Amino acid sequence: MNAYKKYMAEFVGTFALVFIAAGSVCADFYLRQAGGQGLGLLGISIAFGIVVIAVIYATSYVSGSHVNPAVTVSFWITKRMEPNTAIMYIISQIAGASLAGLALKTLFPDAAKTVYLGTCVLAPGVSIARGVLMEFIISFLLIFTIYGTLVDKRASAGFAGVAVGLVVLFGAMIGGTISGGAMNPARVFGPAIASGQFTHHYVWWIGPILGGIAAGFVYDKLFAEKRGKQ
Repeated sequence: MNAYKKYMAEFVGTFALVFIAAGSVCADFYLRQAGGQGLGLLGISIAFGIVVIAVIYATSYVSGSHVNPAVTVSFWITKRMEPNTAIMYIISQIAGASLAGLALKTLFPDAAKTVYLGTCVLAPGVSIARGVLMEFIISFLLIFTIYGTLVDKRASAGFAGVAVGLVVLFGAMIGGTISGGAMNPARVFGPAIASGQFTHHYVWWIGPILGGIAAGFVYDKLFAEKRGKQ
């Protein structure tokens, strides 16, 4: 399969993920401004989880459906991906996320300086270390699940998207009141670059990437069958 198809799948998949996940935050803001109940943390988390399920089933057979720099770095470090390919995946993901952020700014202009187009911020009183730890843990669980369902050939076929999507849903719910529950640097970067909100932005790179690397090594050491480079 031509490499550009993989990169386009990562671009489109990440665009969809960021547009829906961050867009649900913008929609929640607009609903509340209009006097409605809004989506709330549960509704936003459900939107995040469901779009991940959809993206996995739509693109996994093309690119593996990383749509997350933390996943790609983990694959790179555990020698499942060549460095040049990993770099192109990350560029594609960042580009897709950035375009999604700009689309949200056009569609929800009032959300740019209020909820920052759905980018993540630390909750009041939450320290940087606590935010990094939360993102580390939920990202570890997410990427461990990816290894166990999407990567491991012994896994039951057809259920990977649902399994990964549910981990995203619950991770967003648990992490939402502390770090935003992103589990994905691109999920934060796209709305951030469109809104200009970069406060403590490194939290959502350090936590997910370290969590992903840890998940890869733990899975390889304890659960994976012996393999060659894919």
